[in-house]
Amino acid sequence: MNISSRSAFRQSALLAHLLIGLLAVSIGVWAQYRNGPSIPGDEWLRDIVVRLQASPVPEERLVVVDIDESSLRRSGAWPWSRDRLAHLIENLVGPYGARGVALDIVLPEPADRTGDERLAMLARFGPLVLPHSFVFDGNVPLRVGQLTGGTPGPVGGAVVANGYIANHAGLAGARQIGNIGFVPDQDGMLRRLPMRTWFERKRYPTLSLALLECCGGKAAAIRGPTAGLTSGDGLQRIPYSRAWEAYLVVPAADVLQQTVPADWFRGKLVLIGSSALGLADRVATPLHPNTSGLLVHAAALTGQLDAREGLAPAPWPGRAIGTAFVVLLSIVGVVTLATLPAVANAALLGGASLLWLGAAYVIAPHDAQFSLIGPLLSALTLVALGVPVAWQSTQRHSRRLLGTLRQYVADAVVDELLRSDLADPLTPVRREVTTLIADMQGYTTHVEALPVEQAAQLTRDFLNCLSGPVLDHRGTLDKFTGDGLVAFWGAPLPVADHADQALDAALDIILAIRAFNARRAGAGLAPLRVRIGIESGIAVAGDFGSAARSIYTAVGDSVNVASRLESAARDLPYDLIIGPGTAALAQRHALTGIGRTQLRGREQHTELYTLTALTANEG
Repeated sequence: MNISSRSAFRQSALLAHLLIGLLAVSIGVWAQYRNGPSIPGDEWLRDIVVRLQASPVPEERLVVVDIDESSLRRSGAWPWSRDRLAHLIENLVGPYGARGVALDIVLPEPADRTGDERLAMLARFGPLVLPHSFVFDGNVPLRVGQLTGGTPGPVGGAVVANGYIANHAGLAGARQIGNIGFVPDQDGMLRRLPMRTWFERKRYPTLSLALLECCGGKAAAIRGPTAGLTSGDGLQRIPYSRAWEAYLVVPAADVLQQTVPADWFRGKLVLIGSSALGLADRVATPLHPNTSGLLVHAAALTGQLDAREGLAPAPWPGRAIGTAFVVLLSIVGVVTLATLPAVANAALLGGASLLWLGAAYVIAPHDAQFSLIGPLLSALTLVALGVPVAWQSTQRHSRRLLGTLRQYVADAVVDELLRSDLADPLTPVRREVTTLIADMQGYTTHVEALPVEQAAQLTRDFLNCLSGPVLDHRGTLDKFTGDGLVAFWGAPLPVADHADQALDAALDIILAIRAFNARRAGAGLAPLRVRIGIESGIAVAGDFGSAARSIYTAVGDSVNVASRLESAARDLPYDLIIGPGTAALAQRHALTGIGRTQLRGREQHTELYTLTALTANEG
């Protein structure tokens, strides 16, 4: 692979990573600032956070009075007389000293006259909030009972209703009215309430807010409507900051019989409703899949009290934090995708996802609108697209690199390079290597009278005798020189016995040529002579060349000496000439000195050696 192709490859991989990073950022930003329904999984993740953070610390500012199954057994089946309901409320605001009471039961039809009159008086002059149940998605406009209360005003962030179930006309003088209707999410979960409902040019507070406005007493500075929890559609997220066991729930029968301590209610806000089967509205909430609607109003009242008393979590810019995290994650991802292995990238992105989950856990109470799952989608994009692309790019690079390496070195060396996990084994490095240069003596004489096909076959057969032993002994094939080759040992992988490996290959080359000549002699052809020069020393080995073409080669003085030794063999009776550098390093081969000579281009005389095993037939 030449320099130009490597550069183009890296540029294309970088461009792919940049596009994936931009896609990850786009998904993350869209998730934070989208309009419309929640992203699948976002609310599920937030529900988990809500459950984990719900505090079991008792809620001492309000009490829930429940017309439960036990109360119905002890005080009579439903419907109760209005007189009994009035008695229940009078006990709460009288002997028990409750600050205010909100009723979570609509009374659209009149009943016993005395009881209705008592309820009407309590609603008009006492601290009692009566309910209306507004309808927000009814196909047929619903009008039940007589609508009362409300404050004239514009929509202004309120949720528009298209119907209602109100109390009967006898209760039309009620001073405070609160809405108990709700709008569940698409999955049926009740996570938000309309804090203000708009109907026929009037605005109505939700039940908890109406109770707070009626009987909440002097409040501390208000940060905002349950800070950070109001969305653009007028719905406000219910904090669900307390676990259900944090609320004091008293059976209504106990209040009627006044068998509970008075300090349970004194100075507190009270919600009256029912959890009895068939009487209560059951809803799914983040805290439990089957919850009495009365407890939802209790959770909303807790949120309102926290906001009015300055206890609600301060608003944080969760969307901005999420966006910044996505941008940083994508930048880091683009960099690491180009530099780290696929497994490391997957682990890094997994760790970043866990880090975001920890941050989202902290941010969730402070911002109701930011997307918890948005940064996770960005991380998933980087994992699902970036990691495979990075892996594919690495594989493509590896295949090209291996293809290039296999042109120079034996398969066993390539396998060892893979095991060594080098980033780029073709990068030029300074190494001690042994260079072997071999060619055919008198090549022109042998081929000039041959047809082209026979000359080419002779050349191939001769080069096979040279290259086979080089690759068998784990050498790196530098290049063919027409009728010869250049090879070296010690790069791209350093080896301790590179001199002996080169001598092994040289001996096998000579033996291969002898066997080749024996076959030629049988065919009546003249023998061929190979000349080999070997020298060891420091050289720079790597991928060299221009932008158009490059080659893996070794450059250094020892390489030049090997070339001079190969040339010197022309005038010596030895097929193999070994230089002093290789002689000093050889451990497994016996060498014989054959004299000194001055090589071309060198001022000093050079000691020459050959293999002792060859001197019996040479010299």
